[in-house]
Amino acid sequence: MTMKRCEHCRGAMPVLARAHAHYCSGRCRTAACRNRQKASDPVPTAMARRRQWVRHTDRKVPLSVNGRHTTPASSTDPSSWCTYKAACRSSAGAGLGFVLTSEDRVVCIDLDHAIVDGELRPWARAIVKKLPSTYVEVSPSGTGLHIWGYGSVGRGRKLRRGEAAIEVYDWGRYITVTRRPFEGAPSELADLSRVIADLL
Repeated sequence: MTMKRCEHCRGAMPVLARAHAHYCSGRCRTAACRNRQKASDPVPTAMARRRQWVRHTDRKVPLSVNGRHTTPASSTDPSSWCTYKAACRSSAGAGLGFVLTSEDRVVCIDLDHAIVDGELRPWARAIVKKLPSTYVEVSPSGTGLHIWGYGSVGRGRKLRRGEAAIEVYDWGRYITVTRRPFEGAPSELADLSRVIADLL
């Protein structure tokens, strides 16, 4: 007879465990539940663990979440930011936003009007093909992409090249976060220095 094992720790199940039990203890059941929640959340841990989160209105005005009160937030005032968990728990505004700072080297490349009728436009596809394995998500409008990773810009840039509309930021701005990965993008941040250099 095969010994039944806990689905979390893989240890032997207690002798008196019920036939339909999957976990050896309440602790393993809780840990497994947390792991499932993490697996379903695509936001990279490097971003989720930082206290650089805000909410935003449908017009993309950043909001500070402080208890039951919601006030305008500032992309340069850390006291108006909150944790990822607090931002997720809040129902204020229309969604989440992550504030870029010079301390963590997190950068965002924003491709505007990159998706038309569900298809990625050629200029945007050329950029995406050059990316290392990094987190990319669809923007709130459903027509843009936010490419997240590490890098340095110096100051924000808006680039217009033919049909291409590209913005690159690494501090002093907040970027909306939809948690809608593009084409199975991984929940991790890669070094985008080479891609940024090519764009600039």
